[in-house]
Amino acid sequence: MILREIQKEDNKQIAQVIREVFIADDYPKTGTAFADTQLDFMYEAYQNPKAIYFVVEENGKIIGGAGVNQLENSTENICELQKMYFLQEARGRGIGMEMIQKCLAKATEFGYDKCYLETLPVMLNAQKLYKKVGFEYLNEPLGGTGHTSCPVWMIKELNSKF
Repeated sequence: MILREIQKEDNKQIAQVIREVFIADDYPKTGTAFADTQLDFMYEAYQNPKAIYFVVEENGKIIGGAGVNQLENSTENICELQKMYFLQEARGRGIGMEMIQKCLAKATEFGYDKCYLETLPVMLNAQKLYKKVGFEYLNEPLGGTGHTSCPVWMIKELNSKF
């Protein structure tokens, strides 16, 4: 298993992985990452100086990914943990924890003060992982991501240990 930065040739595979997760787990297709315009251009979407996206590759196949980028429509120094999705075959193997730690380390390195995320209420295992690394629930969303179907909002101070 290899955890690495996204490359341009990964665009098609990671978009396919994310769509497959949404379809297999019956998540909403509107107001979520499924409908994001950058889904087919993930490499390009993370070419900002304070952004990065990682993929997990196993036997030449991408089985998941996650990244951080400046929180959209926010003037604060907050990044967003974005598009953290894994195929069924990748789950339960500690890959999520490894991925989130790598993303948070990069966010800290980039100098962000906080890391924000949005998720679905049914993603309970993901929420357990987020809480384990220090994310706390918020009462309202930050920024303006357009993810209206994701009513669970969490934030983490990045100067704290994860």
